[in-house]
Amino acid sequence: MTNDTPRICVVGAGPAGLTCARVLQGHGIEVTVYDADDSVGSRDPGGTLDLHADSGQIALEDAGLIDAFMARARPEGQAKTRRDHHGTVLAEFTPTPGDEAAPEIDRGRLRRLLFESLQPGTVRWGHRLVRTTRLGHAGARLEFADGTTVEADLVIGADGAWSKVRPLIGDATPRHLGVCFLDARFDDVDTRHPEVAELVGAGHLFSNDNDGRAVILQRNSDGVVRGYIAFRAAPDWHTGAEVDLTDRESIRSHLAREFGHWSTAMRTLIVRNDGDYVPRSFWALPAPLTWEHVPGVTLIGDAAHLMAPFGGHGANLAMLDGAELAHAVGRAVGSDPVATLDEAVAGYETDMFARSGELAVGSNDALVEFFATTDTPDLPPDHEQEHRDYLARAQAYREERARRTGERTEAH
Repeated sequence: MTNDTPRICVVGAGPAGLTCARVLQGHGIEVTVYDADDSVGSRDPGGTLDLHADSGQIALEDAGLIDAFMARARPEGQAKTRRDHHGTVLAEFTPTPGDEAAPEIDRGRLRRLLFESLQPGTVRWGHRLVRTTRLGHAGARLEFADGTTVEADLVIGADGAWSKVRPLIGDATPRHLGVCFLDARFDDVDTRHPEVAELVGAGHLFSNDNDGRAVILQRNSDGVVRGYIAFRAAPDWHTGAEVDLTDRESIRSHLAREFGHWSTAMRTLIVRNDGDYVPRSFWALPAPLTWEHVPGVTLIGDAAHLMAPFGGHGANLAMLDGAELAHAVGRAVGSDPVATLDEAVAGYETDMFARSGELAVGSNDALVEFFATTDTPDLPPDHEQEHRDYLARAQAYREERARRTGERTEAH
């Protein structure tokens, strides 16, 4: 392989993979993205994301999409309310006008924004990866369920928690964090569920008791509220509880018993949802996770540092991973390269380990604390200070990146 025309494949068309592809194309580098989904909107993408000024928004700036993001984002969605299981308000945060430190956007809208920014044909939908094999000194062969095979000089695993690319660089696997949840939704919430709309407000509602049960609701676009009814349990909790996960009323009966000590108003958030409950659970990779560099293969996003969602760092780091890796590759294969492609990828990994490790540990610890059995309420952080920190770190990050890239250019 030479630096001139590397064959680059990204596995996974989530925020990380699409951001990486967009920034690579900005450097004039060809890339192909493979994803198991049939299309960009073929499955429920989940709820809403807050994109932080010091990570996700920097990635969008690098992708030339920050203005398009801000046009779709909901700054008012940064609002947060913490209530106990009786409905008593424990803490509230309302963003001030002009606060864009961490505005919200629906996952589906973000994915579509990134996808539509790519050159036509970049994403190959309907390609479920089943096997990866290393090729000699560098690169890998990808085998898909439809029989297609592809060889690449650089394979970028952006394929999430159960990555098929990750085994090429090590044996780390996700572990269950001891908490499961049921994903529910309320449609046309302001008209059909005004009591839910009032409790949730413009942003998020967090409520938990002192025995490891919680409800987290998020205001989404188009009058939708997504709800997560969470509790400490093993992934197969429903078997011992004799709950049929395909039967909405079976689940509701179980939840009515488990949350029977919650107030009537708060139980509304648990048993009045529209549609079915979707069972999910929290998993995380060992943190901090590092590995010895493997030529021609690397990871970004959840494939590299799957963590609990507390703090909202996962998607933000994923997008920044994609942008930073793309910049490193761009410098290596450009007209005036400062490093070989392999050296550039190894440098990205070193920086990514330092960037993600502490946040992964903190996010996982925060989940444990939130679901702990305690008589002392787990109060939220100071969100005003948190937003000031996002902005300060964003400035520091840009300055440090300029210094690092300047040093590499001078070294060349």
